[in-house]
Amino acid sequence: MAACPLRDREQCFPETAVSTSTGAVMAFPHLQQPSFLLASLKADSVNKPFAQRCQDLVKVIEDFPAKELQTIFPWLVESIFGSLDGVLVGWNLRCLQGRVSPVEYSIAMEFLDPGGPMMKLVYKLQAEDYKFDFPVSYLPGPVKASIQERVLPDSPLYHNKVQFPPPGGLGLNLALSPFEYYLFFFALSLITQKPLPGALHIRTSDCAYFILVDRYLSWFLPTEGNVLPLLSSSPGAPSPSPAPRTPAMPFASYGLHHTSLLKRHISHQTSVNADPASHEIWRSETLLQVFVEMWLHHYSLEMYQKMQSPHAKLEVLHYRLSVSSALHSPAQPSLQALHAYQVLAALVLFLFTPARGEPFMPTEEHVLVVRLLLKHLHAFSHSLKAEQLSPSAHSHAASPLEEFKRAAVPRFVQQKLYLFLQHCFGHWPLDASFRAVLEMWLSYLQPWRYAPEKQAQSSDYQARCVSERWAPFVQENLLMYTKLFVGFLSRALRTDLVSPKNALMVFRVAKVFAQPNLAEMIQKGEQLFLEPELVIPHRQHRLLAAPPFTSSFLSSWPPAVTDNSFKVKSHVYGLEGQDCKYTPMFGPEVRTLVLRLAQLITQAKQTAKCLSDQCGESAAARPFLSWLGFCPTDTNGSYAANDLDELGQDSVRKTDEYLEKALEYLCQMFRLSEAQLAQLTLALGTTQDENGKKQLPDCIVGEDGLILTPLGRYQIINGLRKFDIEYQGDAELQPIRSYEIASLVRLLFRLSSAINCRFAGQMAALCSRADFLGSFCRYHLTEPGLADRHLLSPVQRGRTASRAQGPRLSLRFLGSYRTLLSLLLAFFVASLFCIGPLPCTLLLVLGYLLYAVAMTLLTERGKLHHL
Repeated sequence: MAACPLRDREQCFPETAVSTSTGAVMAFPHLQQPSFLLASLKADSVNKPFAQRCQDLVKVIEDFPAKELQTIFPWLVESIFGSLDGVLVGWNLRCLQGRVSPVEYSIAMEFLDPGGPMMKLVYKLQAEDYKFDFPVSYLPGPVKASIQERVLPDSPLYHNKVQFPPPGGLGLNLALSPFEYYLFFFALSLITQKPLPGALHIRTSDCAYFILVDRYLSWFLPTEGNVLPLLSSSPGAPSPSPAPRTPAMPFASYGLHHTSLLKRHISHQTSVNADPASHEIWRSETLLQVFVEMWLHHYSLEMYQKMQSPHAKLEVLHYRLSVSSALHSPAQPSLQALHAYQVLAALVLFLFTPARGEPFMPTEEHVLVVRLLLKHLHAFSHSLKAEQLSPSAHSHAASPLEEFKRAAVPRFVQQKLYLFLQHCFGHWPLDASFRAVLEMWLSYLQPWRYAPEKQAQSSDYQARCVSERWAPFVQENLLMYTKLFVGFLSRALRTDLVSPKNALMVFRVAKVFAQPNLAEMIQKGEQLFLEPELVIPHRQHRLLAAPPFTSSFLSSWPPAVTDNSFKVKSHVYGLEGQDCKYTPMFGPEVRTLVLRLAQLITQAKQTAKCLSDQCGESAAARPFLSWLGFCPTDTNGSYAANDLDELGQDSVRKTDEYLEKALEYLCQMFRLSEAQLAQLTLALGTTQDENGKKQLPDCIVGEDGLILTPLGRYQIINGLRKFDIEYQGDAELQPIRSYEIASLVRLLFRLSSAINCRFAGQMAALCSRADFLGSFCRYHLTEPGLADRHLLSPVQRGRTASRAQGPRLSLRFLGSYRTLLSLLLAFFVASLFCIGPLPCTLLLVLGYLLYAVAMTLLTERGKLHHL
């Protein structure tokens, strides 16, 4: 990346110098007085229905000249896509679905189609070279910060477009063509427009916005043919898709290397090309650049400045020093010159110091749209025929669209996508929603899935085998495979693999990387990068600039493998900087992480099976009368640390399948043996106790009890082991449960407390009797299991001994929804048999007395048996 300072307006931005009032009006016609057409359309937007408004807009676009249409264009774009600050929603394309609102959906899609009325308006204004202001403050964070600091971003999209504010004006603006202005709003509406509360359960692929993105990609980045489809126009109308007066980028500069941005504006002059297709390719290039800049350029400024090469930073400093020297006389004292140098150096350090702020967090919808872009780009870039891929075709017979297909991904997408993925890997929450980011990453890693021409395979192994044709892609995207794989490993080691959704993500990554021949390609790319430099010394300082391929220079190159090594190193140093420390994917460090993941997979399988057994045992051991509220319920409030309980046994089966296959794929990739897995699993203490249950987390015995070791904390965080937490306080004072009525529980507690306080002596006397009445009272007035309860922590034993509770009455069970529902059900059934409320109550009391007598006899017999 390089950067261009903006302080010298005339040199860096020859078209942005402050002009006269007449020139300003010509450059920005929408600043003229408001038109009657705009006022009438604004009034119709409030009074007329949506279908009628769109019909009127179609007639206006067809009948009115461009001079009138340019006054309504900014308002129309904002009314469709919403305001940049998110206050105005517009047509709400992100929530518009065909199955919910079929009429509005079909009208909107027809109006915004790439061959529809709205695009006709764009081309109509494009032919007259109108410009429209776009605020710099709404651009992505790194771009906005760079332009506001007078440093031009490394994207041709912003060149010759920055407009400095007039006297008294606020903020910087971009002077955009109608096509660029329309695409800026369209792309940014995905970021700026917040989803409505009712849109949380809308399927993104069914929304109008998602389908429009797919249509625009298919239209402007066609996978068939060498030219873009033309928009039909009426006789006598201007050219439907005129090329801009100043092309965004000459076609000859599509190479992966580019010149200094300090001089790049010189090359951005109109070039004459006899090929008519060159006048259409600008639309494809503009659309791709806008989508990439608006959707992918949202990583932190720290990562953005990391991409700046040292040469670019020195170039900026040299440029500013030259400007400073021009402002002072030749006889300036050396002390002042040194001071000027220090001030400018501090300014450059400020510009290239990362800003601390809230990191941008993309939504799942944002990620899904980016994935759609990547899938289409793979189909677009690899739609070249075999004869078009030959060196001879590349040199003299390729059309501009074919050249663009070759350069689209490496030139415009690769770098920003890599940083965007790194940002997502580092900031996305550790939950199942990461699946969207994961699938986007995996889609980019597998271009062979989206190539239009797929060779017929004779076997299933050959169908999964990655062809050697894709070796250059793997090598030129090495960091996408290796460094992001390490980033995924670090995330997987911190997630609960017992969850089926997390297990599925591990399975997906392992399955993709275990495709036959892919691991060998990655390993070959790492060997090319790690091999020492054996060529002429000056190559070591030219890693970011491709050599001119002349015959004399080629004769001094080593064999082809060195050329591949140069490409891989250029890729790595271009994305990570020349001072990067590369960690090999198949090196000992990553292998250790993989072994840890394999251990966690084995433990997660055992944990899932253990949880499944516990769920089955608890369901089978629950007595029938507990559903009627007569038996004590579980007061410990235990919960599951994953979603196995919600999904049942089928979830356990899926989790086991995902983890089993993931472990198999990892063993294939990294050549892990069963002996290694068994040894490391045993070292982590995954053996089970005599009853087949999991042991407690790894602990050591201290003065105050058990102390967790680092391994024990790791086991608890990942859900591999846990302590049996049991409520050991006063059952009457435990927190109110979700199945209880809060106000009724408090009222019953006050009532029972008053009774216990009033009749404490009588209850103690009854419970002390040795006959059947004493046993009957002890069964009801003593907390069950209180004498058998033991504490896990030795610190609290002395305190709890003095908290022994005497006999007391507990009415809390009457505050349970289940108890009240059971009583209502009993009265309802009694009414069916013509039994009134009073007789029904007597029957219930009599039945409970019989039940209590039987339980009292059984309890006393059990105590005698234990004695």
